[in-house]
Amino acid sequence: MKARRQSLILELVDREALHSQEQLKRRLRQRGINATQATISRDIKQLGLVKRAGDGAYQRPGADATSPETARTALERAAAEFLRRADRVQQLIVIRTGIGQAQPLALAIDRARLSEAVGTIAGDDTILVVARDAKRAATLLRRLETYAGR
Repeated sequence: MKARRQSLILELVDREALHSQEQLKRRLRQRGINATQATISRDIKQLGLVKRAGDGAYQRPGADATSPETARTALERAAAEFLRRADRVQQLIVIRTGIGQAQPLALAIDRARLSEAVGTIAGDDTILVVARDAKRAATLLRRLETYAGR
């Protein structure tokens, strides 16, 4: 039972962004496995699961490759939480965040592998996003602002 439960936990965290033990417990129950919070806590520790910096969801240790859907969801959450202001200059987008919030948002942008973006450079509260061209920068800016609820 333990091996089956832990295997299912790994499958679940690989496929969707689960941010709490309670969410994990509900997903297990939907799959026919009833587990206590203490059991799930032990499983998380034994499996070595860690929380992602970008969105706080559980992941395998060292797992940088996430599904496109999970990466997009993480970007939506990070933009909603951290993006304060964004401005475009030609093919560059300058994003302002709160202090210490630029790194997780830049990481979420990079992991989402957006077709419009070449890459990011992040400081403490500012991110520079280099887009492929001015048109794609405008599209990316609109997308980020939508995610941020603007």
